[in-house]
Amino acid sequence: MIRRSLTLFFGLFVLILLIGSILGAPFTSSRLVEAAAYSLIALGLNIQWGYGGLFNFGVMGFLMLGGFAVTFMSYPVNPDFWGSDGPWMLGRALIAFAIGAGLVLAARQSHRIGIRGGWKVALTVLVWFVAYCTYRSQIDPAAAYIEANAGFVGGLGINPVFGWLFGGVLAAGVAYIIGKICLGLRTDYLAIATIGISEIIRALIKNMDWLTRGTLTVSPIPWPTPLPQDLQSGGMENLTALLYARSGYLVLTLLVLAIAFFLISRAYSGPWGRMMRAIRDNHIAAASMGKNVTNRQLEIFVFGSVLMGIGGGILVSFTQIFDPTSYQPINHTFIIWVMVIVGGAGNNWGAVFGAVLIWMIWIISEPLSKAVFDTLSFWSTSIGWHDIPDIEARSAQMRVFVLGLVITIALRYAPRGLIPEVVHREK
Repeated sequence: MIRRSLTLFFGLFVLILLIGSILGAPFTSSRLVEAAAYSLIALGLNIQWGYGGLFNFGVMGFLMLGGFAVTFMSYPVNPDFWGSDGPWMLGRALIAFAIGAGLVLAARQSHRIGIRGGWKVALTVLVWFVAYCTYRSQIDPAAAYIEANAGFVGGLGINPVFGWLFGGVLAAGVAYIIGKICLGLRTDYLAIATIGISEIIRALIKNMDWLTRGTLTVSPIPWPTPLPQDLQSGGMENLTALLYARSGYLVLTLLVLAIAFFLISRAYSGPWGRMMRAIRDNHIAAASMGKNVTNRQLEIFVFGSVLMGIGGGILVSFTQIFDPTSYQPINHTFIIWVMVIVGGAGNNWGAVFGAVLIWMIWIISEPLSKAVFDTLSFWSTSIGWHDIPDIEARSAQMRVFVLGLVITIALRYAPRGLIPEVVHREK
């Protein structure tokens, strides 16, 4: 298995060198940063699916939370917002939300004072309605005021690394709420529920213009490392500055990936990992041994979501733009699943290998398809036939075909992944 892994990683290294020699170092360095971020996200899904067998088809939602978090934390302060009545109006909305949440929690505990059965249900529904109306009575005028006078809230203007961390915390909080509601569902129902929740998150972020600017996008988002223009202002040539800047960002991303990889591997190789494998393989037997299956599944669901939130923040700060409309399930959920399945679920090295390999294939398939179509179109016209129409659109669509072909071949010849999980049994 070690020889196979080394061979595959060497082949991947050769592929990256080949891409760099054909498409250039600036293009390849940018793709490597993205591949490192996707590796972190794939590790998060590997924790959930590979370690715990949890079907999370809402990866896109956690990536959006990470993107929003780094935007909110690192984008420059908006003086138009802070110099207006917006903060005070938002504060009143938060107070209304807190009061409503407290009333709902109190209604759920009303059985302690003798309110049970249908009366408790009726009280809970009534309290939910009152809390919702109270919150909306404060948040709606606040949102309208902010959009009219300041555009949107803006950011806090601090280092993007804190935005990455906040993305992980925010994703963890949302994952905890989702897990408490959905982890009792059967696996197929869990998958459907997470898809729906992901779409809810996308709809909220897309339509909360006062907080995220919605479809207007937010740009430019700062880097945690020097930008190319910063190095150019110091006298460095354009291409050299671009490579140095991207290399610095790549080193920082690889450092985050290495820390996460080390901590995950240590945990999974110890007693915690053996417990997770037992729950994944037979949760009934694990429960009969006294393990709290639901709480342990909630742990890995939250841990995996943390990495997804951080990875989503890294991607947004690198591209320097937060555009809620750019998030699509095929680009931000399906492709992550392909990375883990092709690389090898349950194996951290497999998840990283699959992430880099699939991302590189996804990226190069479009220019490669365009080159093939251009060649075929040239031959076709040279012999008197018609040329191939809409080559640009067809080339972009070929990425989905190539991705489907890759996963089909991988499942046919390596059903457990190219670098499958290896469990060392204790003697």
